Amino acid sequence: MNVEELVAIDVHTHAEVSAEGHASLSAELFGASEKYFKEHPRPTIPEMAAYYRERKMAAVVFTVDAEHATGHPRISNEEVAESCAAHADVLIPFASVDPWKGRAGVREARRLVEEYGVRGFKFHPSIQGFSPDDRMAYPLYEVIEELGAIALFHTGQTGIGAGVPGGGGIRLKHSNPMLVDDVAVDFPDLRIILAHPSFPWQDEALAVATHKPYVHIDLSGWSPKYFPPQLVRYANTLLKDKVLFGSDYPVITPDRWLADFDRLDIKPEVRPKILKDNAARLLGLGGQKGTRQP
Repeated sequence: MNVEELVAIDVHTHAEVSAEGHASLSAELFGASEKYFKEHPRPTIPEMAAYYRERKMAAVVFTVDAEHATGHPRISNEEVAESCAAHADVLIPFASVDPWKGRAGVREARRLVEEYGVRGFKFHPSIQGFSPDDRMAYPLYEVIEELGAIALFHTGQTGIGAGVPGGGGIRLKHSNPMLVDDVAVDFPDLRIILAHPSFPWQDEALAVATHKPYVHIDLSGWSPKYFPPQLVRYANTLLKDKVLFGSDYPVITPDRWLADFDRLDIKPEVRPKILKDNAARLLGLGGQKGTRQP
């Protein structure tokens, strides 16, 4: 991957369908997502690679393993990793391991990093049905920290399940970013990304990211024109080295996100940090190493 030639690094994209056509979510939850975000395509990973290559961007790709809570089989982490490896010029593999899988999940996480080159792990506490500070998940965090991988946590409201009776059983409380604060304390060397503007807990996310040196924020899932003013203010100042471009593709395209970002009041010297430089450092791309911020 030639980082210098990239115009941006999107740290938040979803593999929504396998090569055989298996969907990452049930039909009910997919329908709710399409109603919330508007209907969108479900590209395969090779199609995602072509999309980002055309735009001279790189993308982190993952799915969500929530088999315990939903009963829906996941897309294979190995398929995601192997497909990303086949398009390593533009795609970066993350994985997802359901914390409820216990020791088997810990063994899987180690194998995915050591044998498949996975760079991080996506957690969606609301869909997976766990609180990030639940000690049940700690062995999984421990191996992720040991291997120098990244833990990316969905935070805030989710469009998944929106409008379905009972929200499809999805409990929003698990995605309060303050619940990740304990994780950052108990695993001080674990690199963490709080995904999305964290409605209705934006201030909590800013507090945790400001206080804990290894906690970052990605800006995915929302058009920048809807960002809360305090998020823009912190991105321009105290968190200028810890805020990351993410789209949530395919539910939001980078084309739309970047067009709206161009109209956002972000300092010229901060824009390249958010769009590429912060992610390149965090991911250790282009010879850069993930480093703490003071």
